[in-house]
Amino acid sequence: MDVEKGYSPATVAAYARDLEQFQGYLESRELTLDNPGAITRSHVRGFMADLHRQRTAKSSVARKLSSLRSLFKYLAKSGLVASNPVAGVKNPKQEQRHPKALNVDQALALMVAGVPDGPRGLRDLALAEVLYGSGLRVSEALGLDLDDVDLNSSVVRVMGKGSKERVSPLSDAGRERLRTYMAERGEFTASVTEKALFLGDKGARLQRRQANRILERLAKLAGLPEHVHPHMLRHSFATHLLESGADLRSVQELLGHERLTTTQRYTHLTLDKLMRVYDNAHPKSGARRKKK
Repeated sequence: MDVEKGYSPATVAAYARDLEQFQGYLESRELTLDNPGAITRSHVRGFMADLHRQRTAKSSVARKLSSLRSLFKYLAKSGLVASNPVAGVKNPKQEQRHPKALNVDQALALMVAGVPDGPRGLRDLALAEVLYGSGLRVSEALGLDLDDVDLNSSVVRVMGKGSKERVSPLSDAGRERLRTYMAERGEFTASVTEKALFLGDKGARLQRRQANRILERLAKLAGLPEHVHPHMLRHSFATHLLESGADLRSVQELLGHERLTTTQRYTHLTLDKLMRVYDNAHPKSGARRKKK
């Protein structure tokens, strides 16, 4: 996965956790992945049932099943198993989940949160601007190096999922926030060899957990009522573009989605807004008549 397919470290780590969990299930039945030929479809189904009893989210169950599929596909290709025990095991039917997004006023309030003066506050606001203004995944934002940023052209070079590179535009505010932060970036580290754009307090590349805490802190300073995490800013980016009339295909390109169906998750949000406008404004709307 790492060397041949170029999957991200986060994806590789997630698959490893899934396989470790399956190994634990097998060991409780005196089996092991060291002898994959002894594993049958009933063992895979039993693992799925065990996850269901633990109330594991269906999306997580589907990913764990995907991990097993990848493993046994590799083992079969390598001649280490005669048959694939995952073949024919279907994914659980997924619940209809829609991404949460901030409204425009909330997003703008977050971008001007009253952070303390100094390099940390500049970093925090620059990170928020990149996540919201460019719609990056948190892993993409934290993976940026100094050389990936072109302030003159207002773009950043992003390494997305599957090591696929794309160029993302910077908003005017994002460009200026980055310019100001980069002028103070040296306060975090004395090392001239550190290439990471966003640095943690100890001078190394900013980590995901630290980024989560930064967004929580900004949300609190902005007086936002709900928990805000980095991916919510990406959802907000896509939603606000679509609400402003951007076409779905362009938003797909900006988000770096491989499939258009992934981007289509955001369209229900704009439809909901249109229905509310209709209900509040159209004289034939049942909701408006009820208010009267």
